[in-house]
Amino acid sequence: MKKDTIEIRWHGRGGQGAITAAKIVASAAFESGYAGVVMAPTFGTERRGAPVFTSLKLSKNKIYDLSPILNPDIVVVLDHLLLSEADVTNGLKPEGLIVLNTNKPSDEYNYNNFRMAVSDITSIADEAGLPKGMVNSGIIGSFSKATGFIDFDLIIKKIKDEFKDRKPKENAMAAMLAYERTIIGGN
Repeated sequence: MKKDTIEIRWHGRGGQGAITAAKIVASAAFESGYAGVVMAPTFGTERRGAPVFTSLKLSKNKIYDLSPILNPDIVVVLDHLLLSEADVTNGLKPEGLIVLNTNKPSDEYNYNNFRMAVSDITSIADEAGLPKGMVNSGIIGSFSKATGFIDFDLIIKKIKDEFKDRKPKENAMAAMLAYERTIIGGN
């Protein structure tokens, strides 16, 4: 991406780790030279399983706007079922990117104005030995493959650091498998 500021909105369900995923990417971005990193979680009536989202802005320069993202460049969706429950693409810029946890190919979705990166993160997380529904590390792998603007080795290091007491090898494996298995489609 060749922009001054990259705006990413993360959509998930309470308990899936969307906020933790954004935090890991924010930390890796800052360490890799993004001087401006702003994460703005949106809290409301969250409960386990309810739709939640968080905003992440990345820039090589300082960011002064701390507001939630209205027109993201990238939307990361941790649960494909959210597509029928919330308008996750609301405000997504034309030719923006959707990173989606799904077991279906991208051509089964009618998002002709957007690029898509898909991977079955739920199955990958299970294969990696993570608890049911823990898809945040895997979605980071897909995000990394689809965007490529943060060194993947640094992403893996940050995942291991974040989960040092909670299955660091399994979380890293989920990210690596998702990176390898993500399919990127055009618009």
